[in-house]
Amino acid sequence: MRPSSAPFLFAGTMLAAAGYGATFLLASYYRARGGGDIETGLTLGAAMVGTFTGVPLVGWLSGRFDAARLCVFACCAVASGFLLLASATHAGFGLDLVPGFLIGLGWGMFYIAAPMALSERVTDADRAFWFMRFAAFQMAGIGGGPVLLNFAVHQAGLSIETAFLLVGLACLAASALLWIFGTLAPGEPRIDALRPWLRDIAVIGRTASIRPIIMVALGACVFSGLMTFQSTLVQQTRANEATFFAVYAITVVTARLLLARTLAGLPQVALATGLLAAMVLGVVAMLGVVLHPAFQILAAILTGIGYGLVYPVIQTWAVNDTPREMRHAALTWFVLSYFVGVFGFPVIGGWVLVNFGKSTFLVILLVAALAELLIAVNIGFARKRSTALVAGRPSGS
Repeated sequence: MRPSSAPFLFAGTMLAAAGYGATFLLASYYRARGGGDIETGLTLGAAMVGTFTGVPLVGWLSGRFDAARLCVFACCAVASGFLLLASATHAGFGLDLVPGFLIGLGWGMFYIAAPMALSERVTDADRAFWFMRFAAFQMAGIGGGPVLLNFAVHQAGLSIETAFLLVGLACLAASALLWIFGTLAPGEPRIDALRPWLRDIAVIGRTASIRPIIMVALGACVFSGLMTFQSTLVQQTRANEATFFAVYAITVVTARLLLARTLAGLPQVALATGLLAAMVLGVVAMLGVVLHPAFQILAAILTGIGYGLVYPVIQTWAVNDTPREMRHAALTWFVLSYFVGVFGFPVIGGWVLVNFGKSTFLVILLVAALAELLIAVNIGFARKRSTALVAGRPSGS
């Protein structure tokens, strides 16, 4: 990949990711309009439907169109969703669903098209490093966006509708930057045909890449649960939701930028296991926020170190552990699995919070985090057994 094109990719990614990060303010948006967590869950449920439309579209069309160009369309869709929210004059069924669908459609397309565009422009040896850097800028937008918007609303006095208008404009700017990236760094020659991916799950399911595909859904449940409902989780405590967003974003971005080369060179299974253990402890720390706000900061740091750093590790597994001709399919399924957790879980999570409370909600997140950790441990045992079998095989067999 040409070095001169990377700043356009990273800047566009950061602005587009701020659009997704703004969805963490939907709870505050609906609360200001007399709604609550149920309405937030419905909007994010519509976003999940949008992602299940957008991700397959990229999976099919990436053979005909450069993934970088698909990113441009994706950013325009996210912008449209937020501009609709910003211009809405009253709450209603359409307000819950249409903007959510557009945001999900755009973010789903971007979330697979952007790493696909990057993956096509780098070698296998460099993929982990570039994925880590890409993920750093993505997280800068996801975590930094809510912080800036919270400041704009609560300190600068902007209405949340005006804040969403700015998000829409930022996503339009992202589309321009990504168009420039695609022009400066042309991708692989297109084959002018649809790429099959749906049926490939039968083969992918028998490869090692199925485990990171399952893992990403579990981790996304933890991530979306803590981020989407942070304002609810800190109600009646001395903690502030913006603190969690800020600490989480700073932790992830700093760690990814400073440790990209180091982490890429470490034993990946041991690294993933340690990071997931940190994520588990982060959820446990969130249970202590009712006692002292310092537990919120600890939870943000541990979750940032854990989930924030493990994601590009397992994303690399999902690509590299798949036969080359099916890598686009593996990445498609990986992203679909992620969106099951990130947009699907809040539908259930909002209902759990309303009917059973914060403690039950956090226990569910803890179970998801532990399940992902156990899969990582299982991968470690499986690879050790495989290595032992190869080492013990007679020469020439």
